[in-house]
Amino acid sequence: MRTEAEAGNSPVAALRRPQARRPWLQLVSAVLELAGGKAELLRHAERPWASVTFSGTRHTLALAFNGAGAVAAGEAFIIALPEHEFAISRQLVADAAVTSVEHDTRPGPRMIVEAEVLLLEDV
Repeated sequence: MRTEAEAGNSPVAALRRPQARRPWLQLVSAVLELAGGKAELLRHAERPWASVTFSGTRHTLALAFNGAGAVAAGEAFIIALPEHEFAISRQLVADAAVTSVEHDTRPGPRMIVEAEVLLLEDV
């Protein structure tokens, strides 16, 4: 007999199915992928956003890049983020920007990058 997880009916399995993922989860996954797998997600915040013609959510993400190789990947991430074409179901990325960068050298190279991404509902 197959368990719930093996059958794909568990909550974790549901999150792995692209159609079941919430936009914020897809966004975080895409941002971490853009970071080349070298970033650690420190925090994510989401708040509603609306204009006269559009509605969506504004996301703030903080990523840590630890070590020389990761910092180099972080620098590439900073350059790539504003022009990156995200593929998030039923969402359009209207804006993506790095809002702050902090460098530290103790005990080793470390860079903290904060970014904001505006997702609009694509109806």
